[in-house]
Amino acid sequence: MNRPRIHREGRVMIFSIVLLLFMINIPIYVFVQPHWVFAVTLFLTATLLVFVTYFFRNPVRVLEIDDPNFIIAPADGRVVVVEPTEENEYFHEKKLQVSIFMSPFNVHANWYPIEGTVLVSEHQKGSHKGAWLPKSSTENERSLVVIETPSKVQIAVRQVAGAMARRIVTYAKPGHFAHRNTHLGFIKLGSRVDMYLPLNTEMFVNVGESVRGNETIIGRLQDDPAINTNED
Repeated sequence: MNRPRIHREGRVMIFSIVLLLFMINIPIYVFVQPHWVFAVTLFLTATLLVFVTYFFRNPVRVLEIDDPNFIIAPADGRVVVVEPTEENEYFHEKKLQVSIFMSPFNVHANWYPIEGTVLVSEHQKGSHKGAWLPKSSTENERSLVVIETPSKVQIAVRQVAGAMARRIVTYAKPGHFAHRNTHLGFIKLGSRVDMYLPLNTEMFVNVGESVRGNETIIGRLQDDPAINTNED
């Protein structure tokens, strides 16, 4: 059963908005006439508080699966890319890119999509273009996490900031073990998460489908990592 909670990344912001709500509305109630002005400002500030609280919700999701090769969606959102592409920041070869776009109304916690050892976790500065644009993967502010599975298959997860998202939080550290049902990080406001998988990954989702982080199984790695469908 999912029990909504507030993510730790939002607690300071929510507390600040509560203080702001009191700082704005109490003086208006005491000193401003007519009182409809107070009603309007109370409604607007309360709406902001409700939205921010909703945005930082942190549902409990526990997925139990026996197959270690299943790849789980790292984020809520809509699949916008499923295609082979050249990954030139780490692998420097063609990989299967799977991208999930998160709107401001999606849960913005990010989960590990598979278990393994974190090899790389690095942050890169960049622009803040719309996260739905193809170039956002390589030009926007982003964080790259590379995970190596026990069968020695490496996959990459890239958190990408968007036009509204101004902060990427990444908990993954090199040497850490990526456990299922564990948060990889958090992105504030609308953005996207890219994954770079082996070309022979069996995919279970298509472009346009909605997925849920740590719930939707989006694909499966091949049992034999030596098999590769890459064509020159």
